[in-house]
Order: sequence, then structure tokens, then C-alpha cells
Amino acid sequence: MSAHSGRLHHALKHIREQWDITQETWDDPVARDFERIHLVPLEQLTKGAITGMEKVSEVLGKLKAQWKDD
Repeated sequence: MSAHSGRLHHALKHIREQWDITQETWDDPVARDFERIHLVPLEQLTKGAITGMEKVSEVLGKLKAQWKDD
């Protein structure tokens, strides 16, 4: 995992942990709507971004290796 995607993964994990703590005292329809409307899409988009960052990092690593060999 690249440094930047690792930081993003860590931030997403922290948000989820904080939300889990929040749900201990805020568990009503509004909280569930907040999770459904904001947190679930954020998690999905962030995971997609992390995957994309990893793919770009892999391609750049290959290009750098090829550049060194030439």
C-alpha cells in the first residue's frame, strides 16, 4: 500500500471507529439516515479511490523500473 492510500485507509478506518462510538449514544432514524446518506457512500467512494491509487502506484512503479533499465 502506498503512503497516500495508506493514510486515506487509516482516515476512513478512524471515521468508522468514531461513528461506531457515536452510535452508542445516537441511535435513531436520523442517525441511520446520516449513515445511509453520508457514511456508506463515503466509504464506497474512498475504497474505490484507494483501489485506484494502488493501481496508479503499481503502474508508476513499473514505469520507473523500465526507465532505470533503459
